Amino acid sequence: MRARYFPLAVFASVLCLCRSYTLRSSMSWVVSSNDVVEDADLSEEVAPALLVDSAGLWKQAYPSSNVLGDSVESPAELVKPENDNVAQLSSSRLFSYRLEKVKKSGGSGPPPPPHQETARTARYIAHYSDWGHLATISTLDKINGLPFGNIFSVSDGPLDNSTGVIYFYVTPMDNSVSDLKNNPYASLTFSEAEGEFCRQMVYDPEDPRCARLTLTGKMVEVAPEELAFAKEAMFSRHPVMAKWPVGHKWFFMKLEMIQVWLQDWIGGVSLIPLEDYFKATPF
Repeated sequence: MRARYFPLAVFASVLCLCRSYTLRSSMSWVVSSNDVVEDADLSEEVAPALLVDSAGLWKQAYPSSNVLGDSVESPAELVKPENDNVAQLSSSRLFSYRLEKVKKSGGSGPPPPPHQETARTARYIAHYSDWGHLATISTLDKINGLPFGNIFSVSDGPLDNSTGVIYFYVTPMDNSVSDLKNNPYASLTFSEAEGEFCRQMVYDPEDPRCARLTLTGKMVEVAPEELAFAKEAMFSRHPVMAKWPVGHKWFFMKLEMIQVWLQDWIGGVSLIPLEDYFKATPF
């Protein structure tokens, strides 16, 4: 008789051990009963924010709640397993999120200006972008004379002091810098997709409403009288640069602009006069 009920007893024990967790698959939502906020909603709007991939790293999707503008928040931290049973679940690449500690991610700056204000929009993107894509004419053997793109950290000044002039901190060891010695002309492209706005609006980076800015001009070394400001501009926005190895012979450059090209809405692009660009403010 005892043997007949033994499987039922084992099944009941397993249910007791798992009562705090819901297992779906290797790609799952795993929520501890102690962590669930009162009246928590695991509808299709909330669930994508709790998605866990099979590699054990959570990836935040675009919850439709962000588009609808409600107060659903995104996962901010992983919860440390509280006992051996939970640790065993974690070793299976399943995690739980402490929902009450979820925080919305903030943008890197204020909301963008109205798209009609093209010069101000261009200054806004140039100022609040921490990096951009620099296109040069390559000197590499196999692509000599062809376009070559590279990522650079940039700054147009400290956060509270925008100049519109884009500064760089570069090394002669970089292929792009070698290109510039041969041909100093380049184009620097920024995308509003770098910040939070396009993600919040669920705009694809190629959507015209997700603004993009291309500054074309001549790359020059910063003059001695301008070095102090260039250093402040770069190091205040990228503090780690101050610790980069001196053996790489880092130096400051800036882009002397010829053209400001902007697409920030449907229906065409704007070529912004340099005078308008420098008169505008991103604030």
